[in-house]
Amino acid sequence: MAVLSVRGTLKRSSLSTALIITRRELRDSLRDWRIIIPVLILTLIFPFLMDLTATVDRNFVLRYGGENAIIAERLNPFLLLIVGFFPITFSLVIALETFVGEKERNSLEPLLSMPVSDGELYLGKMLAALLLPLFAAYLGITIYLGGLYASLSWVPDYALLTQIVLLTTVEAMVMVSAAVVVSSQTTSVRAANLLASFIIIPMALLVQVESVLMFWGEYRVIWWIIIGLAVVALLLVRMGVRTFNREEILAREMDDLNLKTIWSDFWGYFLRPPALATQRENTASARFNLLRIYTHDIPTLIKTEWLPLVVVLVVLTGAGLLGGYYATRYPLPSGIIQLDSLPTDAFDNLPSVGFLPNFSTTGIFFNNVRAITLAAVLGLFSFGALALLLLMIPLALVGFFAVEVSLLGYNPWLFVAAFLLPHGIIELPAAIIATAFALRIGAALVSPPAGLDVGQGFLLVLANFCKIFLFLVVPLLLGAAFIEANVTPQIVLALYGAR
Repeated sequence: MAVLSVRGTLKRSSLSTALIITRRELRDSLRDWRIIIPVLILTLIFPFLMDLTATVDRNFVLRYGGENAIIAERLNPFLLLIVGFFPITFSLVIALETFVGEKERNSLEPLLSMPVSDGELYLGKMLAALLLPLFAAYLGITIYLGGLYASLSWVPDYALLTQIVLLTTVEAMVMVSAAVVVSSQTTSVRAANLLASFIIIPMALLVQVESVLMFWGEYRVIWWIIIGLAVVALLLVRMGVRTFNREEILAREMDDLNLKTIWSDFWGYFLRPPALATQRENTASARFNLLRIYTHDIPTLIKTEWLPLVVVLVVLTGAGLLGGYYATRYPLPSGIIQLDSLPTDAFDNLPSVGFLPNFSTTGIFFNNVRAITLAAVLGLFSFGALALLLLMIPLALVGFFAVEVSLLGYNPWLFVAAFLLPHGIIELPAAIIATAFALRIGAALVSPPAGLDVGQGFLLVLANFCKIFLFLVVPLLLGAAFIEANVTPQIVLALYGAR
C-alpha cells in the first residue's frame, strides 16, 4: 500500500509539473496578438459564413422538391464538422512552433534547463498547444449551433452532437500531437511548416470520407473513426514522449539528409547478425554469410518478434470468424455455387479480371510479392494497421466462403483442404511472418528499439524486414505459387471434378 501511495504521489507531482508548464505556455500564447486576433476573428466569422451557406443551400435543395429535404437536413452536420475542423488547422501553427520556434527565438535554453523531466516538459508543451485549438473549435461549434437555431430552428440530436464534439476532439489531438512531434524533431520553423502538409492532407482526406458517411447517414461508422483516431493520438503522444530528448534538441544544428550515411547504416544492420545489429561497429567488418542467415539470423529474428506474430495470428483469426459471421447474415442463393461436377477445364477458362493475377506461377508469385510490399509501405504510414488490414481481407473471404459452402450443403473442411490447404500451408505462414515484420516497421516509429533513436531504429527494423522478406518470404511465396498454379487444380478436380 505504501508503494502504491508513493507511485500515486509521483504521478500527481508529474502532472502538476506538466500543468505548470502548460499555464506558462498558454499565458505566452494569449499575450501574442499575432496568434490570438486571427484565431478569434476566423473562429467568430467562419460559423456565420457556414450558417449563411446552410440557409442558402437548404433553400436551393428544397426548391426542387420535398423529397430532397433529407439532403438539406444532412448538410447541417457536415457544416458543423467543418466549423470545428477549420480552427484546428489554422491553430496548428502554435503546435508546430512548440519547440523549434522557441529555439529560433533563443528562448528554449532556459526552458530546457528547468528541473523537470523530459516527459513532463513534453506533455506540458503539448497540452498548451492542444487547449487553444480545442477552445477555438468548441467556440466555433457553439456559435454555429446558435445561428442554426436562430435561422432554421435546427437542433442536432444528442448522439450526433456527441459524435461531432468527440470527432473534433480526437482530430485536434492527432493533429496537435503529430505537429509537436515534428516540432521536436526539426531544426527550423520553415522545415516544420513544410512537414505540416503530411499532417493536414491526410486529415483533410479523412474529413472528406466523414462527409460522405454523414450524407449517407452511416453514423455508426463515425464511432469507429473516433476510436481509431483516439488510438492514433495515443500512439503519437507515446512516440513523442519516447523520442523527445532535450540534449538532442540543443545539439541539433541543421537538418542533414546524408544518403551515403543512411545507406551505410542500413547495409550494416542488414549484414550483421541480430545480436550485434545495434552495436556501432564499422560496417566494413560485417560480411555476408548466407548459411548464418538461415541457421541463426532468421530463427533469432522470428523468436525476437514473437509479439507481432501473436498479434497478427489473433487478428487473422478474428477476420476469419468475422467473414463466417457475415456468411450467416447474407447467405448466397441456392445453386449459385456448383461443386458437384467441375469440368476438367475449369481452371483453364478462368475469367480475366484486371485486379487479379494471371493463373500461373509467375502471375500469382508477383501478385503476392506486390501485395506484401504494399502492406509494408502502407504499414509505415499507419503504424502497421493497414498492413494488417490487407491480410485480413483474404482471410475474411476464406471464412465467408467456407461457411457459405457449408450452408449450401457441402463439407467446409473438404472445401478448405482442396482449394486452400495445398498452397496455403506455405503461403499463409509466409504472409503472416511478412505482415508481422511490416507491423514492426510501423511500431518502430512509436517505440524504437532500445538504445536507438527513431531514425536508426527505423533503419534496423527495415533491414530486418528486408532480410526476412528476401531470404524466407520470397522463396516460400515462389513455392506456394507453383503449387497453387499446378498442384491445387489437380487436387480440386480429383475431389470435385466430373466423374
